[in-house]
Amino acid sequence: ITSGVYVADEVCCILYDRKVRKCLLPEEIKNRKKAVIVCLSADKKCIIVEEGKEILVGDVGVTKTDPFKHFVGMLPEKDYASFETKESRKEELMFFLWAPELSPLKSEMIYGSSKDAIKKKFQGIEHKCQANRPEDLNRACIAEKLGGSLIVAFEGCPV
Repeated sequence: ITSGVYVADEVCCILYDRKVRKCLLPEEIKNRKKAVIVCLSADKKCIIVEEGKEILVGDVGVTKTDPFKHFVGMLPEKDYASFETKESRKEELMFFLWAPELSPLKSEMIYGSSKDAIKKKFQGIEHKCQANRPEDLNRACIAEKLGGSLIVAFEGCPV
């Protein structure tokens, strides 16, 4: 089943920017997206960047002392959200689908079939994870999904 949902150009640009290594000035590096939440548009036809739901590389250690905790705090309680972020040491992209158990059935169906649009568009995403409950949103659970005992830290903090 496919949803017919397409990925907005802005999302494509952000993911491309995260994948491609290029020489950047320090000021440009600070403005790169560390993490971003994407969601369905109001008409449920397009995957877009959710306004104001991002963490910049320059925020880490300055305005966001624990970027992972801050990111988890941005997730909606009763609807889906997905995000891409980097593992701190390996510089790998991660696709994470937040699919809370309290979300409406219609959202579950649309997001479940739409996540393939992102997966197909971006073949370079190394890790794909899903969380359904708040207790799934901790470093230890994510580290387990990323590689189990091989992962000793996630986003700069021990697991």
